[in-house]
Amino acid sequence: MDRKNTPHCAVCEHPLHERACTKPKGNAAKGCPTTASQKVLERAREEYNKEDVREFARQASIQEGECYSERGKKPFLMHPVKPRILEIIEFAGKMSYKKLGLLFCVGLAKEASLVNVILEHHGFNVVSVVCKAGCIPKEEIGVKEHEKIRIGGHETMCNPILQAMLVNEAKTDFNILLGLCVGHDSLVFKYAEALTTVLAVKDRVTGHNPLAALYMIDNYYSWLKAGKS
Repeated sequence: MDRKNTPHCAVCEHPLHERACTKPKGNAAKGCPTTASQKVLERAREEYNKEDVREFARQASIQEGECYSERGKKPFLMHPVKPRILEIIEFAGKMSYKKLGLLFCVGLAKEASLVNVILEHHGFNVVSVVCKAGCIPKEEIGVKEHEKIRIGGHETMCNPILQAMLVNEAKTDFNILLGLCVGHDSLVFKYAEALTTVLAVKDRVTGHNPLAALYMIDNYYSWLKAGKS
């Protein structure tokens, strides 16, 4: 594989804390974006000069730091103290957001109800839209009967474009995705006007914790490394 001109950070051969991206004058692999993509790097840096982008990025970095305790202690030992739901609440507060969009999967309706309660308790106005809104049959987008989950009856398609359009219409300040399917979440990112974050992603097998499969890659999920069957 030619790695001369394109980034391949996931297979960098250098130790994490010795890499060019984490240490000034650190080691760079072939195609390292820190050293080999200077023109793109400068274009990205220019985007941070936009006032709204800069403030969003600044507050995101501040929020990142605040997720750890005893940061002034030497030697520093990472001690995370905030779950993601709290991160989202605090970040939205830092950005002075008032109206939040909650776009969720029907399979996580119970969780969405709880998230709604928590967000409202913290003073946010929540606009929530379920994935099945619109009750459009899957046949309308070309799904065949044998391709449905429940074969032999009506099955409503997920409608992420409608979800995005409805929160756009409500003029949300910030959107939160909860459990949308692979691909459906992508369409929300494409069509949503407000910036969007993710509270949880869909993983039907691991209780919506997709990294579990990676943590067990050397035993129960070793078959994933075998590639296509």
